[in-house]
Amino acid sequence: MIPYGRQDISEADIEEVVAVLRSDWLTQGPAIDRFETALAAYCGAKHAVAVSNGTAALHLSCLAAGLKSGERLWTSPNTFVASANCGLYCGASVDFVDIDPATFNMSAVALQTKLEAAARDGQLPQIVIPVHFAGQPCDMAEIRRLSEQYGFRVIEDASHALGGDYRGEKIGACSHSEMAVLSFHPVKIITTGEGGAILTNSTELYEKLRRLRTHGIVREPHLMENQPDGPWYYEQIELGFNYRITDIQAALGTSQLRRADQFIARRRMLAERYQRGLAGLPLVSQMPLDGGVSAWHLYVVRLKAARVGHRELFEKLRAAGIGVNLHYIPVYRQPYYQRLGFSAGNFPEAEAYYREAISLPLYPGLSEAAQDSVINQLVNLLG
Repeated sequence: MIPYGRQDISEADIEEVVAVLRSDWLTQGPAIDRFETALAAYCGAKHAVAVSNGTAALHLSCLAAGLKSGERLWTSPNTFVASANCGLYCGASVDFVDIDPATFNMSAVALQTKLEAAARDGQLPQIVIPVHFAGQPCDMAEIRRLSEQYGFRVIEDASHALGGDYRGEKIGACSHSEMAVLSFHPVKIITTGEGGAILTNSTELYEKLRRLRTHGIVREPHLMENQPDGPWYYEQIELGFNYRITDIQAALGTSQLRRADQFIARRRMLAERYQRGLAGLPLVSQMPLDGGVSAWHLYVVRLKAARVGHRELFEKLRAAGIGVNLHYIPVYRQPYYQRLGFSAGNFPEAEAYYREAISLPLYPGLSEAAQDSVINQLVNLLG
């Protein structure tokens, strides 16, 4: 089976992890600081806070932004459930903005229309989370303009997009947002096994995120409410969580980050090979945004008016040993969200996408021969 995604672990990665295992620190040690410093420098942000996974990063970002019960968070329906769940964790309500049929990302036009209606009804969101789906950046300049007009804060879900570019800057530079969130799951651009991070240019948010990551505990006397009893003293000054990443994971992440550009170059080359090899078939791929360069976490095609149906094509490819997948079932279709009042008719572009989308194998270790097998199967089935 050719998987849709797979990690790439080198001997150098293994050596970095072994070095930590032989050190005095397995967690809360210097490897985490090194990883955060390298991440911030790579993305062009002032600060990075590494955490246990991407969902934790989303949750902490919402908390740091002040999202609370009775408020509203909007995101894309074409994403993993965590992009929406993070709002519910804070007691907020969640809604979605339909996608653009060409980019598969949150539509800035649909966002403006929804904001105009929400302003009339007094139901504006406090947080909007655009998702850089498959590594393709959203129209962040327009989303930022709308945030200034309507008063919401922007958190980028860049879980797919480490190494992508938007208007000459790396995604994660936070030039158009308060924070950006990364994921380091094994199929992502780089991996720490599980893990995530939040990038920000705000020192205030950075310090709050670091507290929330570790139960809201501080050890710096100037942040305490009482005089320290001794050198052992610490205080919990707010309610936080244990969302820490380990030094073991951070060492792997630092090593992987050194190869991030290599990984992305390989992904882009493979994406270009798909574009050439699938030309002429009834398939539509994700269109690039003007000024954006994708990190190509995923290569998604949409099936258009073919002699083979969507499900039939999916099943035939799986039967042929090609591990295609579907990213994503629209979040509002999940039973939990259906019980909150959402229905399929709410977001017609996301519905059309779901009826047509298939994620093809794409990862740095995918050989040209294996990719040719994928292309040949599609040509045989659809040509």
